Amino acid sequence: MGAPMVRRLMERGYEVFLRDVNDAALAPFRGHPGAPICSSPREVAEAAPVVLLSLPLPRTLEEVVLGQDGVAAAGPGRCVIDLSTSGVTASRRVAAGLAAHGIDFLDAPVSGGVPGAERGTLSVMVAGDPNVAERWKPLLSVIGKNVFYVGAAPGLGQAMKLVNNMLSASALVLTSEAMVTATKAGIAPRVALDILNVSSGRNSATQDKFPKDVITGSFDYGFATRLMLKDVKLFEELTEELGVPTVAAEAVINMWRVAVAQGMGDQDFTAIARLYERWAGVEIREKQ
Repeated sequence: MGAPMVRRLMERGYEVFLRDVNDAALAPFRGHPGAPICSSPREVAEAAPVVLLSLPLPRTLEEVVLGQDGVAAAGPGRCVIDLSTSGVTASRRVAAGLAAHGIDFLDAPVSGGVPGAERGTLSVMVAGDPNVAERWKPLLSVIGKNVFYVGAAPGLGQAMKLVNNMLSASALVLTSEAMVTATKAGIAPRVALDILNVSSGRNSATQDKFPKDVITGSFDYGFATRLMLKDVKLFEELTEELGVPTVAAEAVINMWRVAVAQGMGDQDFTAIARLYERWAGVEIREKQ
């Protein structure tokens, strides 16, 4: 997610200071005058008035922001914008830690995946001080077509993103079950999708993920199965905190647990359809 967002910012004339623990992620930008590479999060924050974070786990967020040589060590007078799916609890902790250092914080997770990051069509769900959110909206509009202000409390953006990802995860699981059934019944996968996408069963999986990544056999949407499990578990934690019953969601969450337990954690999350294919003895593929 980070690389295409960096490229969009550079195309708009921004100088972007980069930090990643994965050297391969930085390789495309090495030597570029508009993308200096820094040795720590603190160095990034010392160089730039605003720090954008795209990180995989809540604990990574806290380490990058509040740990040794973290963003907070750079001192007051800047803003941190978390574009990750970090969960409500981590977002609140980071907001409080940054406030103690005189640093603004926006909780601003994004939706749309790698394709949306490449096209600049991400949805951005912003929570935090409304004046700070308004100040940095033009920057966020470079990476996101739809920038929504959710509210002032840290974590509200995360809550909205978790709701979104729970529905996305559910659509992918249920579409896998439905498409395996249609295929085994003798309906061509492309025909089934064409019908679904003009009927009441259409959803993000039938319209996007299955046509591009499942029936083609590519399974490369750009999001790991283990990260989807992380997201739905964060949704589960939020519902427990709020006292919301989640009968259907628990079945979906357990399916993602099964996928990771089956060794699919590092595979693309669209590959969850392969589990159903294996169990049903049929492949959901478009014949060439």
